[in-house]
Amino acid sequence: MSGFTVLLLGGTGEARRLAALLAWERPDLRVVTSLAGRVARPALPDGEVRIGGFGGPAGLADWLRRERVGAVVDATHPFAARISTSAVTACAEVGVPLLVVRRPGWTERPGDDWRRVPSLQAAAEMVAGLGERVFLSTGRQSVAVFAGLDRHWFLVRSVDPPDPPLPRRLAVVLDRGPFTVAGELELLRRYEIEVLVTKDSGGTMTAAKLEAARELGLPVVLVDRPPTPLAERVERIEEVVSWLPGLPGIPGS
Repeated sequence: MSGFTVLLLGGTGEARRLAALLAWERPDLRVVTSLAGRVARPALPDGEVRIGGFGGPAGLADWLRRERVGAVVDATHPFAARISTSAVTACAEVGVPLLVVRRPGWTERPGDDWRRVPSLQAAAEMVAGLGERVFLSTGRQSVAVFAGLDRHWFLVRSVDPPDPPLPRRLAVVLDRGPFTVAGELELLRRYEIEVLVTKDSGGTMTAAKLEAARELGLPVVLVDRPPTPLAERVERIEEVVSWLPGLPGIPGS
């Protein structure tokens, strides 16, 4: 086993597929996947895993030095802005190469009725005039933003139960993607949903709800992504394997 360590900031389907790909393509490397620990029973990737935060940029920089990390790959969720910002700062301080993997965002298609907003707070303001029964698919940590909308009824879907404060009128479905269009249509019809609120996460894991909303003619409030980290970026995990051989100190470079 090589002494070259790659830190993979994970928590996404791409990160799990990348960990498996690196285990197959580069078994000579030590790959450590870091998970934030916000999900009680996360889907674990192949290889070595650490769970929990680093303690901000300074803590991450200390960890990179202590573990003698040769490269960092940020394959976190597009809305995980805090860890992505910490990675940019820590890698610059320690002098470790950083590559960001970001799947493309969703693109509006004919028949869609999308209302793009810059934040969750703006989404909460937007739903007031669009419908009373809301499918809130923005993750359990953002439900509190909608807690004051007592005139609305919310369906929340998340892997773990959301934390209070919560909307007064609420139903929670615990589930993990990927989801199908047929399943999403059944869900929207069963709960008589009138508007969908979601983040522009991109990818295929949860895109079926957008197709279902299109078919039913429902308005969609779509929260735009935060700014992309100031680092080299790719869209496909295969590009990470091509990027690694050009790094100093890596075997085979």
